[in-house]
Amino acid sequence: MSPAKDTPKATRRTPAPDRTVPGFTAEERAAMQERRDELKASARRAARGAGDNGEHAVLAKIAAMPEPDRTLAERIHAIVKASAPILAPRLWYGMPAYARDGRVVCFFQGAHKFKTRYATLGFSDAASLDDGAMWPVAYALTTLTDADAARIAALLQQAVR
Repeated sequence: MSPAKDTPKATRRTPAPDRTVPGFTAEERAAMQERRDELKASARRAARGAGDNGEHAVLAKIAAMPEPDRTLAERIHAIVKASAPILAPRLWYGMPAYARDGRVVCFFQGAHKFKTRYATLGFSDAASLDDGAMWPVAYALTTLTDADAARIAALLQQAVR
């Protein structure tokens, strides 16, 4: 045997890899895990041939929200169902969302989700809200008046055109 093989090699221990992803908060990582779970559940339902019961999942998620997010989400859900019935409810990153042809058009993000001071009603690029070269795609919500509800209904009708 050669002398190089007889001498034991120094073992170098490396620390265990850090499982946290730098740049993401715990809330953001949780949202990504929720999205992964949503995709897995959807794939299981599709494999069983079961229809996607997004409404049940959205209502369960809304019921689990703390106040005042729950009240806002319930109202947003009712407004979406009444003004844009073509949109199908589903979960998206753990948030109630509404999709057309599988693409999310709008979503509700409670203030508790990322510990912000207001809830958000957001619209994706699938929403037809174009108004010139610049237009809003998210709205901060603290309360919902009747005038706000009417404005949201109009936005939803424009979004699904």
